[in-house]
Amino acid sequence: MPFLRPAIVLVVASGLALTTSAQAADPEAGRKLARQCQTCHGLDGIATIPIAPHLAGESQIYLETQLKAFRSGRREHEIMSVVAKGLSDEEIANLAAWYASIRITATMPD
Repeated sequence: MPFLRPAIVLVVASGLALTTSAQAADPEAGRKLARQCQTCHGLDGIATIPIAPHLAGESQIYLETQLKAFRSGRREHEIMSVVAKGLSDEEIANLAAWYASIRITATMPD
């Protein structure tokens, strides 16, 4: 199955690129940037308004992907599209690293 090799290489290379981005991110810098997010998402990543999602503990890759989608216009929201337009790739990575670094625990009911 030699025809699969390029596809496998592409998938592995994509994964490495995402891992490198995640490793280079600075959660502490993201925490400082998160001040602009705290009105809706909370500095701790727990949403303070009903229409905003919780961000704490989400995957860094997921958060980066969503912020970049808002920035590019692939995903639209009246507030997030405006906020994300002003973020650089580095700022997005740092914000995602901050919210991903927050640990959430759950307690199952008896």
